[in-house]
Amino acid sequence: MPQYAMTIGGARVTGTATFEVVNPATGRPHAEAPDCDEGQLDDAFTAAHEAYKSWRRNERARRRALHAAADLLTRRTGQLAPVLTAEQGKPLKDAAYEIGGAAWWLRYAADLPIPHEVMRDDPAAHVEVVRRPMGVVAAITPWNFPLMLACWKIGPALLAGNTMVLKPSPWTPLTTLAFGELMREVLPPGVLNVVSGLDPLGASMTAHPVPRKISFTGSVATGTKVAVAAARDLKRVTLELGGNDPAIVLDDADPHAVAPQLFRYAFENNGQLCSAIKRVYVPERLHDDLVGAMAKLAAEARVGNGFEASVQFGPVNNRPQLERIIDLVADARDRGAHIAAGGEPGVGPGYFYRPTIVTGVGDDARVVAEEQFGPVLPILPYRSVEEAVRRANDTHFGLDASVWGGNTERAAEVAEGLECGTTWINTHFAVHPGRPFGGHKFSGIGVENGRLGLEAFTEVQVRHSPLPR
Repeated sequence: MPQYAMTIGGARVTGTATFEVVNPATGRPHAEAPDCDEGQLDDAFTAAHEAYKSWRRNERARRRALHAAADLLTRRTGQLAPVLTAEQGKPLKDAAYEIGGAAWWLRYAADLPIPHEVMRDDPAAHVEVVRRPMGVVAAITPWNFPLMLACWKIGPALLAGNTMVLKPSPWTPLTTLAFGELMREVLPPGVLNVVSGLDPLGASMTAHPVPRKISFTGSVATGTKVAVAAARDLKRVTLELGGNDPAIVLDDADPHAVAPQLFRYAFENNGQLCSAIKRVYVPERLHDDLVGAMAKLAAEARVGNGFEASVQFGPVNNRPQLERIIDLVADARDRGAHIAAGGEPGVGPGYFYRPTIVTGVGDDARVVAEEQFGPVLPILPYRSVEEAVRRANDTHFGLDASVWGGNTERAAEVAEGLECGTTWINTHFAVHPGRPFGGHKFSGIGVENGRLGLEAFTEVQVRHSPLPR
């Protein structure tokens, strides 16, 4: 079984213990990753702290290093994509797309201007606001887009002058560990340290005294624990905690025209996407047509091992998540739901589940009220736009939403009433490294990406210089 190593202080560290990583397409272990112990974690934070002293001083060198990192990642896509498919399950072409996106994010971050504002400059005084790095950042990433979401954090954090200790999910540690090995070629020792391990490694990172910032992407339950741990010594936090994103289809939309796009954005990455469409609200008179069109797309979808060229959707990433999907659909059935397509696990030893369209349930059904994070989509009829907006907002989540209609101005007016971090008109999940991304309510604290995301990895310092008249 292949064994991977951590990167600590620019060195390869295998660790004294390992854990198995399962290929979700087979349900069997296919590699081993190091289980970081307390001493190794201390070493990683010490290395990051020491590297910070020099890394923070040379902005030009940081920009060059991030460009070199992006270029190297692009060149090694063919090496990393099979590793990502084997541990995460997504089709090989989607794995390559994720790696390309990660390189794009690094390259974009490398060229971001670090904000600087002159507030006063006159014969009496010169006052400016500068952005200083925080120090060491602890970054924790999830299993759905392990490398891309890591680079959302790495790029701006390192550009700002911070150093980092990065921990991927134990379900998908391998690509990130391999990325850490690559980065030894272009980053000074200690600037980026990559560790892996089972619980309680994440809790140990958030409680560690060295990091001054925690950047976490994951569940609300874990994010709450991160916030509590960070509060003990006033660490700064950015928390991206998922969503239950609604799509509202207006009465002037063509259900057959919008169905392919709704299907794409609901089932991208097998629905394992924080910003995926997870509820669709449609006027009563269009309901049956939209359900029929969506069910046809679901029935035609090709599900299988991500290494097979014709596959659209791979397996669900891990057994607990598969069991959750099965449970949500069973609960919907118990409530009298109609399963218009799918609704059953796939054939084989892997964690396969066909794209599933659910109708005939109320908003109190778990499949509607909770974030499914898998290949299941409820479609819900409504009678008025006001009702649709009210129901869309009736959730603790507030990450993203979209509105679909023939009149884009009217759709934009409807979108203004939605309580979330991003609204899209006639599209969904149109993200960009230059645009802030974050949620309202339980969907998180702070934003990533763009100028605001870069600022989140800095501290403000005001510099006042009295000048002689």
